[in-house]
Amino acid sequence: MTRFALTLTTALASAALLSACGQQATSRDQIRAVGSSTVLPFAKIVSERFAADNSGFKAPIVEGNGTGGGMKLFCAGVGAQYPDIEDASRRIKKSEFDDCVKNGVKDVVEVQVGIDGIAFANGTTGPAMALTPVDVYKAIAANPFGKPNTAKTWHDVNPALPAVPIMVYGPATISGTRDALKELILQKGCETDAATKAMKDTKKEDYEKVCGELRSDGAYADTSDNYNLIVQKLEANPQAVGIFGYSYLESNADKLKGLTMGGVAPTYDTIAGGTYPGARPLFIYVKKAHIGAIPGMAEYLATWPKLWGKDGALAKAGMIVMPADKLAANAKTISDLTPLDSAGLK
Repeated sequence: MTRFALTLTTALASAALLSACGQQATSRDQIRAVGSSTVLPFAKIVSERFAADNSGFKAPIVEGNGTGGGMKLFCAGVGAQYPDIEDASRRIKKSEFDDCVKNGVKDVVEVQVGIDGIAFANGTTGPAMALTPVDVYKAIAANPFGKPNTAKTWHDVNPALPAVPIMVYGPATISGTRDALKELILQKGCETDAATKAMKDTKKEDYEKVCGELRSDGAYADTSDNYNLIVQKLEANPQAVGIFGYSYLESNADKLKGLTMGGVAPTYDTIAGGTYPGARPLFIYVKKAHIGAIPGMAEYLATWPKLWGKDGALAKAGMIVMPADKLAANAKTISDLTPLDSAGLK
């Protein structure tokens, strides 16, 4: 078989696969990515570069609907009525991967594109606050250590903190940032109590409730993954605390100041080096079945490694660059389109 015939056969097979998935299957001629609002600004930069370098393809559609919300859309099926790519501010969960497989999304390619940190900040004129995971847990958990939260001020939480009202703006339940906040900060604070920590192995459901549920009395307000809205809220009320990806703090350094966590400030170097407690990886997930069927997929994926280095456009926009070995490994994943092995998922 000639190379042309092989390429044509592959394209026809991919088109047939998508056509079998619904009437809209042959109607889309541009890439669609969904998911994390933290990854959104970086995905838009990649999309703009892709469009500039590939005039024969339409610019991708990139939606910020939260990592969790995006995963539901991504894993719903194969076909042009379903997204091609999921942007994620945390790793895919085992339950989400199982949903993908159940719905026919069997070959998922996982690519780490960078590193980010969950930053805590207030307005530039707001009070200095040296926070710890246990401070944050006591301030915004619904039932810290199993008791209803009655704290009104940060001073109630920790006498070393100022007596200003607890008002925290943060990510919604569908957000990967919310999941990372729970895993990296809230659970660490919750586990400072030995009895509560022991529940992790003996009473998993109770542990999740005590360590992960947030207040609903107004002291914590989610912003539906609109982190620019958090910035506006902090400008209006400098005493409030906001939680979002580090890139939003860096891009609004004239309006906000980062708060230390466990004595470590959220900076490029502390997040890259892993000393900041809220450091986390950023990912994109790709349907291998859509490559060759949705125009421009391979070219779009190849654009990420061009921009994710230390001197690249993504670093200039606030993304923390991965170590050299990870850059090389993930570039190889893109070139080889190696499917994700679900064995290590939680």
